[in-house]
Amino acid sequence: MRKLIESTFITLDGVIGSPERWGAPYWDEEYAAHARDLLFAADALLLGRETYEGFAAVWPCMEKAEGEYAVRMNSLPKHVASRTLKDADWNATVIQGDVAEEVARLKRLPGRDILKFGTGELDRTLLEHRLVDEYHFWMFPVVAGGGERLLDGIDTAHLKLVKSTPFASGVIVLTYAPR
Repeated sequence: MRKLIESTFITLDGVIGSPERWGAPYWDEEYAAHARDLLFAADALLLGRETYEGFAAVWPCMEKAEGEYAVRMNSLPKHVASRTLKDADWNATVIQGDVAEEVARLKRLPGRDILKFGTGELDRTLLEHRLVDEYHFWMFPVVAGGGERLLDGIDTAHLKLVKSTPFASGVIVLTYAPR
């Protein structure tokens, strides 16, 4: 069975919003290598509507600057959870019907990991139905001081630390699994 892996950037004070503002100084070679390994271990992406729209607006134009990472990002099939989108481009399919059932079905298909970027409303459904197999929280040594916070409003969920990967920049990728 395929694993669903959540990959999320977070500041020390729990902020996830606007990582392009606070994360960029830490996007070095070590970061890029880890991000590449995660992306290339997957053969599909799961995205909420907002993340899909943001990514679809920039990634198709990034191949020259970002090379094989952007090529991989653009070529992977994308499954988009949305109640408002009817159609999607950028090699994407809008999930019709029950999102939890569809994600569970995708996980049962043969293949590699399914990588989920972005954190928001979709996470409530995934947590409730225990569909995420690993959480990769990229903890940045930044205090944002305000903004959208990680999993605000979600009921208590206990996780176990599987691995921690520190970078020289101070970023630590904390990998957790459900208990």
